[in-house]
Amino acid sequence: MALYDKDIREPLFDFLEERFGKIRIMEEKRIGKSRADVVMVTEQALYGIEIKSDADTYARLKSQVKDYDEYYDFNFVVVGSSHAAHIQEHIPAWWGIITVEYVDGAVDFYMLRKPRKNPNMDWKKKLSILWRPELAHIQELNNMPRYKDKSKAFVAEKILLTVPEERLQLELSEELFERDYSQIAETIQGYRRRNRVKKKKRRKCWP
Repeated sequence: MALYDKDIREPLFDFLEERFGKIRIMEEKRIGKSRADVVMVTEQALYGIEIKSDADTYARLKSQVKDYDEYYDFNFVVVGSSHAAHIQEHIPAWWGIITVEYVDGAVDFYMLRKPRKNPNMDWKKKLSILWRPELAHIQELNNMPRYKDKSKAFVAEKILLTVPEERLQLELSEELFERDYSQIAETIQGYRRRNRVKKKKRRKCWP
Protein backbone atom coordinates (compact mmCIF):
# COMPACT_ATOMS: atom_id res chain seq x y z
CA MET A 1 0.00 0.00 0.00
CA ALA A 2 1.48 3.34 -1.10
CA LEU A 3 2.25 5.94 1.56
CA TYR A 4 1.98 9.65 0.85
CA ASP A 5 3.44 12.65 2.67
CA LYS A 6 0.17 13.32 4.51
CA ASP A 7 0.16 9.74 5.81
CA ILE A 8 3.72 9.97 7.11
CA ARG A 9 4.08 13.26 8.99
CA GLU A 10 2.09 12.93 12.19
CA PRO A 11 3.17 9.31 12.91
CA LEU A 12 6.76 10.37 12.12
CA PHE A 13 6.63 13.12 14.74
CA ASP A 14 5.46 10.60 17.34
CA PHE A 15 8.29 8.24 16.34
CA LEU A 16 10.89 11.02 16.65
CA GLU A 17 9.60 12.16 20.04
CA GLU A 18 9.71 8.62 21.36
CA ARG A 19 13.25 8.18 20.03
CA PHE A 20 14.80 11.56 20.93
CA GLY A 21 12.80 12.79 23.92
CA LYS A 22 12.53 16.57 24.17
CA ILE A 23 12.15 17.94 20.64
CA ARG A 24 10.42 20.68 18.73
CA ILE A 25 9.17 20.10 15.22
CA MET A 26 9.11 22.86 12.59
CA GLU A 27 7.76 22.28 9.10
CA GLU A 28 8.39 23.67 5.63
CA LYS A 29 11.40 25.90 6.30
CA ARG A 30 13.16 27.73 3.47
CA ILE A 31 16.84 26.79 3.16
CA GLY A 32 18.75 28.23 0.21
CA LYS A 33 16.86 27.26 -2.93
CA SER A 34 15.09 24.37 -1.22
CA ARG A 35 12.51 23.88 1.49
CA ALA A 36 13.14 21.56 4.42
CA ASP A 37 10.14 19.32 4.98
CA VAL A 38 10.85 19.04 8.70
CA VAL A 39 13.34 20.58 11.12
CA MET A 40 13.75 18.79 14.44
CA VAL A 41 15.20 20.85 17.28
CA THR A 42 16.93 19.03 20.15
CA GLU A 43 18.93 20.59 22.94
CA GLN A 44 22.22 19.58 21.31
CA ALA A 45 21.55 19.82 17.57
CA LEU A 46 19.30 20.65 14.63
CA TYR A 47 18.16 17.84 12.35
CA GLY A 48 16.94 18.37 8.81
CA ILE A 49 14.44 15.76 7.59
CA GLU A 50 13.49 15.22 3.96
CA ILE A 51 10.45 13.05 3.28
CA LYS A 52 10.38 11.00 0.08
CA SER A 53 7.03 9.28 -0.03
CA ASP A 54 6.13 6.57 -2.49
CA ALA A 55 4.75 9.31 -4.75
CA ASP A 56 8.04 11.28 -4.86
CA THR A 57 11.04 11.03 -7.19
CA TYR A 58 14.73 11.81 -6.77
CA ALA A 59 14.60 14.67 -9.31
CA ARG A 60 15.43 17.46 -6.82
CA LEU A 61 17.22 15.43 -4.17
CA LYS A 62 20.78 16.35 -5.18
CA SER A 63 20.19 20.09 -4.77
CA GLN A 64 18.13 19.49 -1.62
CA VAL A 65 20.97 17.53 -0.03
CA LYS A 66 23.37 20.42 -0.68
CA ASP A 67 21.04 22.91 1.00
CA TYR A 68 20.23 20.69 3.98
CA ASP A 69 23.93 20.09 4.55
CA GLU A 70 24.65 23.81 4.86
CA TYR A 71 22.09 24.38 7.64
CA TYR A 72 21.76 21.34 9.90
CA ASP A 73 24.01 19.33 12.21
CA PHE A 74 22.44 16.03 11.18
CA ASN A 75 20.14 15.03 8.34
CA PHE A 76 17.64 12.25 7.73
CA VAL A 77 15.73 11.08 4.71
CA VAL A 78 12.44 9.31 5.41
CA VAL A 79 11.47 6.98 2.56
CA GLY A 80 8.55 4.83 1.57
CA SER A 81 9.16 1.19 0.73
CA SER A 82 9.45 1.93 -3.01
CA HIS A 83 12.67 3.92 -2.32
CA ALA A 84 14.21 1.84 0.46
CA ALA A 85 16.36 -0.36 -1.78
CA HIS A 86 18.10 2.49 -3.64
CA ILE A 87 18.04 5.57 -1.41
CA GLN A 88 21.66 5.03 -0.25
CA GLU A 89 22.82 5.68 -3.83
CA HIS A 90 21.35 9.21 -3.71
CA ILE A 91 22.49 10.63 -0.37
CA PRO A 92 25.84 11.13 1.42
CA ALA A 93 27.14 8.51 3.81
CA TRP A 94 26.50 10.76 6.83
CA TRP A 95 22.76 11.04 6.21
CA GLY A 96 20.48 8.86 8.30
CA ILE A 97 17.71 6.77 6.71
CA ILE A 98 14.29 6.04 8.18
CA THR A 99 12.02 3.69 6.26
CA VAL A 100 8.24 3.76 6.56
CA GLU A 101 5.59 1.25 5.58
CA TYR A 102 2.21 -0.08 6.60
CA VAL A 103 2.40 -2.99 9.05
CA ASP A 104 -0.83 -4.56 10.30
CA GLY A 105 -2.78 -1.51 9.18
CA ALA A 106 -0.57 1.04 10.95
CA VAL A 107 2.31 3.25 9.80
CA ASP A 108 5.59 1.73 11.01
CA PHE A 109 9.07 3.29 11.03
CA TYR A 110 12.48 1.66 11.06
CA MET A 111 15.86 3.34 11.62
CA LEU A 112 17.75 1.81 8.71
CA ARG A 113 20.82 4.00 9.24
CA LYS A 114 21.68 6.46 12.01
CA PRO A 115 22.96 9.88 10.88
CA ARG A 116 26.54 10.96 11.46
CA LYS A 117 27.71 14.53 12.12
CA ASN A 118 27.31 16.56 8.96
CA PRO A 119 30.79 17.81 7.88
CA ASN A 120 29.39 20.60 5.69
CA MET A 121 27.27 22.53 8.17
CA ASP A 122 27.90 26.29 7.97
CA TRP A 123 27.40 28.07 11.29
CA LYS A 124 26.55 31.33 9.52
CA LYS A 125 23.76 29.60 7.63
CA LYS A 126 22.51 27.91 10.80
CA LEU A 127 22.43 31.18 12.73
CA SER A 128 20.47 32.79 9.89
CA ILE A 129 17.54 30.63 11.02
CA LEU A 130 17.14 32.89 14.05
CA TRP A 131 15.11 36.09 14.05
CA ARG A 132 16.93 39.30 14.88
CA PRO A 133 15.38 39.55 18.39
CA GLU A 134 16.55 35.98 19.07
CA LEU A 135 20.10 36.90 18.10
CA ALA A 136 19.81 39.96 20.35
CA HIS A 137 18.88 37.72 23.28
CA ILE A 138 21.96 35.56 22.68
CA GLN A 139 24.06 38.75 22.62
CA GLU A 140 22.53 39.77 25.94
CA LEU A 141 23.16 36.35 27.51
CA ASN A 142 26.83 36.64 26.56
CA ASN A 143 27.29 40.29 27.60
CA MET A 144 28.02 41.35 24.03
CA PRO A 145 27.64 44.83 22.54
CA ARG A 146 24.22 45.28 20.95
CA TYR A 147 25.35 46.36 17.44
CA LYS A 148 21.86 47.77 16.91
CA ASP A 149 22.78 49.61 13.69
CA LYS A 150 24.43 46.55 12.16
CA SER A 151 23.02 43.88 9.86
CA LYS A 152 21.89 40.46 11.00
CA ALA A 153 24.86 38.89 9.17
CA PHE A 154 27.29 41.21 11.00
CA VAL A 155 25.78 40.30 14.36
CA ALA A 156 25.93 36.58 13.56
CA GLU A 157 29.62 36.91 12.71
CA LYS A 158 30.35 38.64 16.02
CA ILE A 159 28.43 35.97 17.94
CA LEU A 160 30.49 33.25 16.26
CA LEU A 161 33.69 35.01 17.26
CA THR A 162 32.54 35.43 20.87
CA VAL A 163 30.47 32.43 21.95
CA PRO A 164 31.93 28.90 22.10
CA GLU A 165 30.09 26.59 19.70
CA GLU A 166 28.92 24.15 22.37
CA ARG A 167 27.28 26.93 24.38
CA LEU A 168 25.96 28.61 21.24
CA GLN A 169 24.21 25.42 20.16
CA LEU A 170 22.41 25.18 23.50
CA GLU A 171 21.36 28.82 23.29
CA LEU A 172 20.27 28.55 19.65
CA SER A 173 18.15 25.48 20.42
CA GLU A 174 16.60 27.22 23.43
CA GLU A 175 15.59 30.19 21.26
CA LEU A 176 13.87 27.80 18.84
CA PHE A 177 12.17 25.90 21.67
CA GLU A 178 10.78 29.19 22.98
CA ARG A 179 9.83 30.68 19.59
CA ASP A 180 6.17 31.72 19.42
CA TYR A 181 4.92 31.95 15.84
CA SER A 182 1.70 33.59 16.98
CA GLN A 183 3.82 36.52 18.20
CA ILE A 184 6.21 36.79 15.26
CA ALA A 185 5.00 40.16 13.93
CA GLU A 186 4.66 41.69 17.38
CA THR A 187 8.10 40.43 18.46
CA ILE A 188 9.92 41.81 15.43
CA GLN A 189 7.98 45.09 15.37
CA GLY A 190 8.64 45.59 19.07
CA TYR A 191 12.36 45.03 18.54
CA ARG A 192 12.44 47.54 15.68
CA ARG A 193 10.36 50.07 17.64
CA ARG A 194 12.71 49.94 20.63
CA ASN A 195 15.72 50.43 18.35
CA ARG A 196 14.14 53.43 16.59
CA VAL A 197 13.37 55.10 19.91
CA LYS A 198 16.93 54.68 21.15
CA LYS A 199 18.36 55.99 17.86
CA LYS A 200 16.23 59.15 18.15
CA LYS A 201 17.38 59.69 21.72
CA ARG A 202 21.02 59.44 20.66
CA ARG A 203 20.49 62.01 17.90
CA LYS A 204 19.06 64.54 20.39
CA CYS A 205 22.26 64.38 22.37
CA TRP A 206 24.39 65.49 19.44
CA PRO A 207 25.27 69.18 19.04
